[in-house]
Order: sequence, then C-alpha cells, then structure tokens
Amino acid sequence: IILSNIVRIMEKTIFIKKLTNIRKKNVVLLGHMGSGKTLLAKKIASELKIAHYDSDQKIIELEKKSISEIFESEGEKYFGKIEEKVVLNLIQKKNIVVSLGGGSIINKNIRNMIKQSSFSIFLDVNLEKLESRLSKSKNRPLLKNTNILNKLKDLDTKRRKYYLDSDAKLQNTGSISKTYMNFIDILSKINVKNYKFKNKE
Repeated sequence: IILSNIVRIMEKTIFIKKLTNIRKKNVVLLGHMGSGKTLLAKKIASELKIAHYDSDQKIIELEKKSISEIFESEGEKYFGKIEEKVVLNLIQKKNIVVSLGGGSIINKNIRNMIKQSSFSIFLDVNLEKLESRLSKSKNRPLLKNTNILNKLKDLDTKRRKYYLDSDAKLQNTGSISKTYMNFIDILSKINVKNYKFKNKE
C-alpha cells in the first residue's frame, strides 16, 4: 500500500479527532503471543506522541512477579482475574494505545468493554510464522513443555472468532514500519458514516 506523506505523519490531534468522532477512547491491539502487539503499539506511541500501556507489563508491575512466575505460583485462573482488573482499568484511559495479552479476549467483560470504549485491531499472523517467532521463547507459560504449533492451533480455535470481531484486521508479517503505515491507512479512512457502531454482547 502506497501512502501519501500526509497519511504517514498523522498528528496526534488528528488521531484524537478520529477516536472522538467514532466515540472511542483509545486503540487496543489484539492477537496471539508473538504477533507483534507490543512492538507495533510502541511504534504507534512513538510516532503519534501518545502513551502506550501493555497489560502484561502492568500485571508484572502490580504483582512484582513475571507472568511465568504468576502462572507457576498462583495458577492461570488467578492470572485471569488480575488480567481482567488491569485491562478494564487501562481501556478506560483516553487517547492511548494498549497492547493486550493474547488470551484477554476470552473474558466476556473485557470484550464488552473493548466494544464500548476502544477501536480494536487484530494483528493476524500465520500460525507457522508465529511458531518460528516463538520457538526460542522461554517466557511464555502456555508454551511450556508442549508442541508450540499444536498449542497455537488450539488457542486459535478458541480465540479467533473473538479476534475477528475486532474493528479492523492487520497482517503483521513484514516490517513494523510497513504495518504501522497500514495502521495509519486504516485509521485515516475511519469516519462516522463508514464506522459500524457495535453494541455490547
């Protein structure tokens, strides 16, 4: 996609106006682990001069433990409760970009709040590509002692229908700069007339 220089250097004021026009407070990035949510969110924050929050990082700061340590000591159910609390708080903030943990979309309360407050973007990446990216990762509790591709397929079966309910979808298999420009292209084309306002589940 070839973008004009005007689109490429979208200013913060335009970003805020776009969100205001469609009655949204922020942008959230959704997708599997390894899809590049945090990397893209940092790029968006840097280019548009807005704040970026990562839900997993906020959980780490709150619990003073790594995600793996939380899973090991407290269990996945406990992590889910903390994640819900953190995410619901983050997506009340205005004019920010938030990268969410891959499994957060399973939570119905989080889904409802995203629909109400956020412009959501699903970063879609081929599962084989994700497997390659995650093959050397040691900090993913859900991938511990398991076949990575099989686990990704299982997670995708459970999550994809929710990911696809996002406001937009972005492929993130090239450079982060290219994905960022595609993000700006999507955002630049949003207006009240073509935006479909979603209701709660």
